[in-house]
Amino acid sequence: MVEKRQLKSARIVVKVGTSTLTHTNGKLNLKAIDQLCYTLSGLVNEGKEVILVSSGAIGVGLGLLGIDERPSSIPQQQAIAAVGQTQLMTVYQRRFAVYGQKIGQILLTHDVVDYPTSHQNVLNTFENLLRLNIIPVVNENDTVAVDELDHHTKFGDNDQLSAIVATMTDADLLIMLSDIKGFFDKNPRKFNDAVLIPSINRIDEETFEKAGGQGTKLGTGGMVTKLKAAQKMLQANKSMILASGENPSIIFKLLQGDPLGTLFQIQK
Repeated sequence: MVEKRQLKSARIVVKVGTSTLTHTNGKLNLKAIDQLCYTLSGLVNEGKEVILVSSGAIGVGLGLLGIDERPSSIPQQQAIAAVGQTQLMTVYQRRFAVYGQKIGQILLTHDVVDYPTSHQNVLNTFENLLRLNIIPVVNENDTVAVDELDHHTKFGDNDQLSAIVATMTDADLLIMLSDIKGFFDKNPRKFNDAVLIPSINRIDEETFEKAGGQGTKLGTGGMVTKLKAAQKMLQANKSMILASGENPSIIFKLLQGDPLGTLFQIQK
């Protein structure tokens, strides 16, 4: 019998990528979104505090506008994000409402987190939403975020944003749902003999060497960005699980301690 994992999970950050929220044709994956809303609503009903970090604004915008490829122009990306974010939140609002769950939107830029006063204001918003059993839905504010010399506002990707949110809110656990089942010893898309690594307690140069390649054409992440997020969680003595987002209800199994995906956790 496989041993169950021991996890603290009173406050959880769940990060979902564009690959979970959309099909390859850019259309919304309504089944996955419904499962996600059902699962997170159920966790709140169990008394857990839940924060959702959701990618997808640009991916959804591309689908709505019938654009196949993510443009390289920053103004074009920002315009597409403005369209997609509205649609994404509308869908979330409707699906969470079916399960009687209230949500609140928080759009962040890096400078908001960096400056002490605004950092505290954002933290106060998180704490008050959670106290009211409201799920904060977090995304980078893609419509205004840039990364130019002294005006650094971008997080880079939502993998790292989710780790920043998890550490700043003192969450026990970050669950990252992706288009891959966990961290492998080599790229499973290229090598049939790739082996899933069930747990990692230390990230070093060798770990990063095993992580290669980019994310999907609609998203921005890849395994390296997920490792950087896990590294941030380990440095804060927090835990992270990387697992498949194909069926978001996997979160229930993860919190029951089922050894699915890869657990990043410092050995006790």
